[in-house]
Amino acid sequence: MNLDFDKQGGLVPAIVQDADTLRVLMLGYMDAASIDATRATGRVTFFSRSRQRLWTKGESSGHRLELVSLSVDCDHDSVLVLARPQGPTCHTGSTSCFAGSAENPLASLDALILTRERGRPAGSYTTRLFDDGVRRIAQKVGEEAVETALAAVAQDDQALIREAADLLFHLLVLLRARGLGLGDVEAMLAARRLARPPTSA
Repeated sequence: MNLDFDKQGGLVPAIVQDADTLRVLMLGYMDAASIDATRATGRVTFFSRSRQRLWTKGESSGHRLELVSLSVDCDHDSVLVLARPQGPTCHTGSTSCFAGSAENPLASLDALILTRERGRPAGSYTTRLFDDGVRRIAQKVGEEAVETALAAVAQDDQALIREAADLLFHLLVLLRARGLGLGDVEAMLAARRLARPPTSA
């Protein structure tokens, strides 16, 4: 990684973001050694300014940050870390060190659906959908799409919003049943945007 460590005495700030919900989780500091350790182990490692040593998040609590990706900002003096937290990130027990940090509701729903798909908790409607299989889930998506279209032409705004929410939920379940997720759709949309020729004014 092409980072300028000299600007801040050998350290760069590292912003950690949940790879699934996009919520900002914490801010730490990294040096070259901690970045190397993060890449080598797949567990986010920082340089502790108070202890003056490398520190892997969760080394005592077990609440690790599993690395997804590292990227550098345009000035090459800070790092964005996308990670999957294995428990609360903040030492207070909170999900995020930033109380007002918002998350993407759709991404959060997708992450919850993934946990349901893996855990299959008893009594869960989502579990029942997964147990019924792709064909039944696809049928539900079709039903919800029709109900959304009908609400658009014959009901009020709140009814349309409710039906659209139901449709999005079942569509995310269908994607997960096929081993896919919201991120795959977002990547497709991003690729289409990049491939689209600029429009003339």
